Amino acid sequence: MDVSFLGGPRPQRGIGVVAPFDFALDRELWRWVPDEVSLHLTRTPFVPVEVGLDLARLVSEHETLGEAVRALTAVAPEVVAYACTSGSFVGGIAGERAMCEAMTRSGTVPALTTSGALLDALTELGVRRLALVTPYTVSVTRVLEEYVAEAGVRVAGCAFMGLTRHIWQVPYRDVVAMARQAVRPGAVDALFISCTNLPTYDVIPQLEAELRIPVLSANQVTMWAALRRLGTRPVGPYQALIRHPDDSAPAHGWPVLPEEQQEGWT
Repeated sequence: MDVSFLGGPRPQRGIGVVAPFDFALDRELWRWVPDEVSLHLTRTPFVPVEVGLDLARLVSEHETLGEAVRALTAVAPEVVAYACTSGSFVGGIAGERAMCEAMTRSGTVPALTTSGALLDALTELGVRRLALVTPYTVSVTRVLEEYVAEAGVRVAGCAFMGLTRHIWQVPYRDVVAMARQAVRPGAVDALFISCTNLPTYDVIPQLEAELRIPVLSANQVTMWAALRRLGTRPVGPYQALIRHPDDSAPAHGWPVLPEEQQEGWT
């Protein structure tokens, strides 16, 4: 069969993604990406350290990030994203900015991080009071609280899981339970679910419908910020951060999800 009439694949725009060595949610990142954009992922080298502040520092060293970005330049991405929350907030705002500068120097393309994307998303939504859900230990969670406080955002609710490994295996029901624990009605403007290794895509619209506040997650803000650099939008129904101003919505501002989307999420 002659298929020459197809003319080959459509042109693609690329986002380079640097992820920690234990990142296991490649498919989740892709769910936010429109058809005309490709993700090009690479991982940091393995280190035998459990999830914690030491690991966050190791996987975010400038030399490590630089090598990863240089590997990605072979496929000419338009932007590079460091998809790690703890690794990009562990040094505070100054440390996050230094990471972006180091990645840009290595790849000569714009660079961003998950934690920097979080602050951009909070500004976009006008959030001043934030609830946090993390899979981390208390020490890592406290550093995240300090990071958002440095940006002028008050943490008004928090729940954490105390995990040091296998975070990608956490089920949605546990994420939901933590969200309900962290959010007090009327006390916060939004909820952030931290860690790029924590599954969140399907749970975001469900939590927004229940809690009546924007729900942000690490992978969501990373893809939102990277795609915004390309001048395009993520794919994601019923998510306040990526809802277009022209999208239809009920008068109260929060969707009532179809029954088939409400079943089985806890």
